Amino acid sequence: MNEFLPLESPAQPPVFSVSEITRAVRGVLEEGFGEVWIEGEISNYRKQASGHQYFTLKDDGAQLSCVLFARGGVWRRQVPLEEGMQIRARGRLTVYEARGQYQLNVQSVEAAGAGLLQAKFEALKRRLQAEGLFAEERKRPLPRFPATVALVTSPTGAALRDMLNIFARRAPWLRLIVAPVRVQGEGSAEEIAAALTELNDWEARNLPRADVIIVGRGGGSVEDLWEFNEEIVARAVVASTIPIVSAVGHEVDFTICDFAADLRAPTPSAAAEIVAPDGTELRRHLGQLANRVEREARGQLEAAAQHLDFASEELSRALRQRLGDLRTWLAERAASLRAHRPDQVIRLRRQEIASRETDLQKCFAVTFQRQKERLTRAAAHLRLLSPEATLRRGYSITTLADGEVLKSPSEVSAGQRLVTRLAEGEIASRVE
Repeated sequence: MNEFLPLESPAQPPVFSVSEITRAVRGVLEEGFGEVWIEGEISNYRKQASGHQYFTLKDDGAQLSCVLFARGGVWRRQVPLEEGMQIRARGRLTVYEARGQYQLNVQSVEAAGAGLLQAKFEALKRRLQAEGLFAEERKRPLPRFPATVALVTSPTGAALRDMLNIFARRAPWLRLIVAPVRVQGEGSAEEIAAALTELNDWEARNLPRADVIIVGRGGGSVEDLWEFNEEIVARAVVASTIPIVSAVGHEVDFTICDFAADLRAPTPSAAAEIVAPDGTELRRHLGQLANRVEREARGQLEAAAQHLDFASEELSRALRQRLGDLRTWLAERAASLRAHRPDQVIRLRRQEIASRETDLQKCFAVTFQRQKERLTRAAAHLRLLSPEATLRRGYSITTLADGEVLKSPSEVSAGQRLVTRLAEGEIASRVE
């Protein structure tokens, strides 16, 4: 740093170049103040294509030039800067030597008080609510048994780890799609909205279709969660054809995304609990359904067998009645012929009776044979449908140790005992 020469009554004041005196003033300013917080109102706001932002902080009595350089991670945007905004800026005072002008090199910015953020939140909420984006009638129920779940969140955050652990515990068969996004900082809202759009455009992007989407992050300050209060995120949530669960922050935190989503969960972990069905309860329910189906099938077979027995008895009784009627008719005809004693008529009637008797016997034989074959086929069909017949064809039934029928390999774990029932006996085994 250039040094000032003392000014105590020199015989001749020192002569400096403009650059020398400016650098000297810069050194005194930077060393004398260090890092400072300055509060004021933004005016003359300009943002360059490079990302650098220039503005003036002013109050009733003075103004100060400020520059916020786009240096990727050196500063963290809390809210968008705009003309007339009241802010607090943290940075270092320095001198812009080319103009001989002192300025504040800003490192971070925050709104001057929570009131401004709350006002922006309430204004956007009222506007979107007036458009009907938060209407309950447009919200859809979540699928009870989803097959694929998409997670729009930070790939490095604790929220993702918590959700993955819960899904692994409750529903390990679920397919999970992780759409990694930044959840705070400049451009994060656009990333979140783009991820939701891509998941809805699953066919064009050759992705599996998600049955439900969870979007969110872990807890933080109002400023940390602000990306989920951006309009672009709310509209992407509403435009989704896939149901969306918003899980932002802690239970006490509310964002615009929460109001736009089909369901708000108090935390990301709670969202996973809501979306994932309980595997233990599901297996128990499926076992109950399997037992119920087996009981009903057995009842149907028994009822069908009883019906066939009844039908066979009814048919035999009807045939016996028909034969009895025919014998009575023949006896009456014979008696009538004997009473009239016309030889020729008798011969003709005998021939006619003999012919009818032959026809009736043939008809009876054919009818009886058909009914017998029908009953035989029905009985064979019932035998084929029985569990014993299935086993005799080479199939088997595998159950758990408690007798519950095994439907899928995912229902068993290593070391678990199984019993396989064959046509002749059973085989006990253990899963490796």
